[in-house]
Amino acid sequence: MDSHNEDKIEVRWMVRKDLPEVIDIERKCFEYPWTEDNFIQTLRQRNCLGMTAEYQNRIVGFMVYSVPKNRIHLLNLAVVPEYQRKGFARQMAAALIKKLITQGRSKIITEIRETNLPALLCFKNLGFRATVILKNYYEEMNEDVYRMQYTLKQEFTPADKTRKIRTQSVR
Repeated sequence: MDSHNEDKIEVRWMVRKDLPEVIDIERKCFEYPWTEDNFIQTLRQRNCLGMTAEYQNRIVGFMVYSVPKNRIHLLNLAVVPEYQRKGFARQMAAALIKKLITQGRSKIITEIRETNLPALLCFKNLGFRATVILKNYYEEMNEDVYRMQYTLKQEFTPADKTRKIRTQSVR
């Protein structure tokens, strides 16, 4: 979809009452979905946060991430199947990239199953690059994952040593 014609979503903090819709999206999107307990245990951790994406008063996507030291670790991101390929994941990624800038962090990392080609292509198109293959990451599935990374580009001008921050384009 042309980025100039993308439908705009509202990305907001996830609250407890969002959980049933989030779990429903998770089940529609993944072969091995997180359970309600997985969400609760993860979001109770000190540095873990959840956000939802709303479109026309409906939750159409979500993301869960942690914020260790200088990076954001994206643990889970999903968009309702009928809303995929409409720019919503791009808008959620843009919200995370904005957090990099405002929080002084330098990168976003995530792990994606080797068999999840749509997600691998989506993140590649968002400016993420595969940095390592983690062998047998999911032992119970006997499956490898790709660690994908988005790095905030920083430029320093030699004349005045002023720091300029430039992000990779999110197409």
